[in-house]
Amino acid sequence: MKTTLTEILTDALERARQDGSLLLDPLPDIQLDVPKDPRFGDVATNLAMVLAGSLKQPPRQIAAVLIDHIPEANGLIDRCEIAGPGFINFFLKEDYWLRILQEILDQGEAYGRSQRGKGAAVLLEFVSANPTGPLHIGHGRGAVVGDALARILDAAGYKVTREFYINDAGRQLRVLGRSVWLRYRRLFDSLVPFPEEEVYPGDYVIEIAEGIRDREGDRYLSLPEEEVLPHFADLAAGEILQGITHDLKEIGVHFDHFYSERSLYEQGKVRECIEVLEEKELLFHEENGACVLRTSGLGDDKDRVLIKGNGDYTYFASDIAYHREKMERGFDRLINIWGADHHGYVPRMQSAMRAFGYDARTLQVLLIQMVNLLREGKPVRMGKRSGEFVTLAEVVEEVGADVARYFFLLRRYDSHLDFDLDLAKTQSNENPVYYVQYAHARICSVFKQAEEKGFPLDRVAQAPLDRLNLPEERELIKLLGSFPDVVEGAADAMEPHRIPFYLQELASRLHAYYFKHRILSEDVEKSLARLCLIGAVRSVIHNALQLVGVSAPESM
Repeated sequence: MKTTLTEILTDALERARQDGSLLLDPLPDIQLDVPKDPRFGDVATNLAMVLAGSLKQPPRQIAAVLIDHIPEANGLIDRCEIAGPGFINFFLKEDYWLRILQEILDQGEAYGRSQRGKGAAVLLEFVSANPTGPLHIGHGRGAVVGDALARILDAAGYKVTREFYINDAGRQLRVLGRSVWLRYRRLFDSLVPFPEEEVYPGDYVIEIAEGIRDREGDRYLSLPEEEVLPHFADLAAGEILQGITHDLKEIGVHFDHFYSERSLYEQGKVRECIEVLEEKELLFHEENGACVLRTSGLGDDKDRVLIKGNGDYTYFASDIAYHREKMERGFDRLINIWGADHHGYVPRMQSAMRAFGYDARTLQVLLIQMVNLLREGKPVRMGKRSGEFVTLAEVVEEVGADVARYFFLLRRYDSHLDFDLDLAKTQSNENPVYYVQYAHARICSVFKQAEEKGFPLDRVAQAPLDRLNLPEERELIKLLGSFPDVVEGAADAMEPHRIPFYLQELASRLHAYYFKHRILSEDVEKSLARLCLIGAVRSVIHNALQLVGVSAPESM
C-alpha cells in the first residue's frame, strides 16, 4: 500500500515539476505514516512541510498543488484532506481494503514478500563465537537476531549469504590447548596444578580431556608440551565447533559458510593485505619494529598496530584481510552482528574499508546488547556446564526453541533484554509467544468447527466481503494490509523486533474480535465472509512467524 501510494505521489511531484507548479530538483524522499486516529485518514504524509523550506511556499499551498496533480483514476485514493500546518491525509477506497483479503488468500506464503532489495547481494556475518567454549545466551540473542534478519532481508528481495567467522588462530586457541592439556594430565595425576588465570575453567574442558583419554589413553604424557598443545587446541576447537553447530541447529539457525581465520594466513591473504597497504603508503614502522596502519587519517581515533614488535599479527590484521576478501567476493553490502563490547571496533573496521578504497557505508554493524536471565525475578548467573555463564543449550532445553527465539526478539537488539524464564514457560496469554501462536491455533480450530458443521468452505474465497462492515473488521483488514510495509520497514532499518511487535498487535485484534463477534452463525454468507477474514489473519500470522523462525501450531 505504501509502495503504491509512494508511486502515486512521485508521479504527482513529477507532473507538478513539469508544468512549473512546483520547482523541484531533485524529487524529495517521501515519508508515509499510518495515523493512530482513523479520523485523520488511512495514511498521512508531511511531504508539503518538508518541501516548504526549499520552495519558500506555505505548506498548505504546496499540499493543495500536490492533491491537484493526483489523477482521480488512481485506483487507491478515495479522497485527500489537508490538515493542520500542511499534513496530507489520504482516505483509501473501501474496495481496496477488501481486495487485500483476496490478495492474501491468493498469494499465501508469498504475501509480505517483495523485490525491494532488487537482488542485491548481502553477506550477513553473525555469531562468529570463538571456538573456545559453548555458546552463552548473549551469543543466542545475536544468533536469533541474525537469523531473523536474514529471513526478513530474503523476504524483501535481497540475496543473503549467512557466514560464521571462526576465530581459530591466535592466543585464545593456545589458551584452550593449554587448558585441555592440564586437565588431561590431571586425569592421571590429581596433583597437577590448574591455575586460575590464562585457562578455561568450565566442565566442558574436562569432558574434552576425558574424551582424549578414552580414545588415546596416556600416550600424550610422554610427548613434549610444545608438540601437544597445538594438537590439543585443534582437537578441542573442532569438538567445540561441532557443539556450537549443534546448539545453533537446535534453535533453528544455519549458515551457508563457515570461514576460517587460519585460512587467511595459510592462503597468504593477510600478508597480501599488508603489501597492498604498504604500496598505498598507509603503513609506518615504530622503533620496536611494530607495523602500524594510519587509521587516524581514515576516520579512526588513532593508528592501529597490524604486526607487533615480536612479529605476531594482531587480530585487526586478519580482520581487515577477511573484510577485504568479503568485498572481493562481490557482495553489495556487508552486515556484521557483534556484541556491544565491540563498539570501539566499528570505526576501526570502517577505516580499514576506506584504506582499500571501499565506501565505508558498505559495512554496517549491529551491536547486540546483553541478556539478563531471570528466575523468580532474580538474575541467573552460572551455568551447569560452562562454570562461568548460562549456555544457550541450557536455555533452549528449558523453554524450547520457539520461546527462546521469540523472547530474544522482543526488544530492539541494541537494548538490554530481561529474559524471564518463568514467563517463558507459562502457557497463558501473559506469555507473548503463546499469545500469538494461540491466535493461529484458534483460527485453525474455528475452521475445523466450520467443516464439522457443514459450512461450504470451498466458497470462502468467493465470500461476499461487503458483509465485513464493522469497525473492528475494517481495522483488522487495515492491519493485514500493512504487513508488507512492516516487512520492508524491518529490512530497511535492520530491526527484526518489528515483526513480533506487529504480531502482538495482530493477535490482540484477533482475540478481541473473536470474543466480541460470532464467526459461525446461521447467516451463512456473513460466516463465510468472516472465515475469509480470519483465514487471512491466519495466513499473515503464519508468514510473520516464519520470518522470526517460530512455528505456527494448528492446535495447542
